[in-house]
Formats: sequence, structure tokens, C-alpha cells
Amino acid sequence: MTSTDPVHSGIPAVELGTEGWHKPWSGTNGGSCVEAKRLPDGSVALRQSTDPDGPALVYTRDEMISFLQGAKSGQADFLVA
Repeated sequence: MTSTDPVHSGIPAVELGTEGWHKPWSGTNGGSCVEAKRLPDGSVALRQSTDPDGPALVYTRDEMISFLQGAKSGQADFLVA
């Protein structure tokens, strides 16, 4: 990836590099986890740990703040109910 290539949702995660990916949480799901990477512009990329070359979802900093606040307050509980 060059500095002129746009970063967007669906970009192959491998194009975002191999360094800097973290598993912010991990459960007892057999190693199938979401990995996150903070990008230089403050946005956040998410990828499936079992498919590191697959697509990454990219969210702005504000989108991540809204999601995390909503998840912490229980607004996403319906997803796993």
C-alpha cells in the first residue's frame, strides 16, 4: 500500500501491514478472534484472526467511539441474545 492508496472497508488486511494488530479481547472460542489495528489517521481496522489476509472493516475514530459507548451501555446486547 502506498500513501496515495485510499484505505476503505473491504481492503485486504494484508495491505495494512502485519505489524500493530492486537486482539483487544479473547474468549474461549477456539482462537477465532477479532483483531484491531489503529491506523495513522486515527481510524481503526478490524479483521478476523483466522483470516489475516482477508478483508478488513475500517471505521473512523468517531464511529468506534459510538460503537464502544453503545456496547458498554448494553445497546448491542440484542446481537447475542
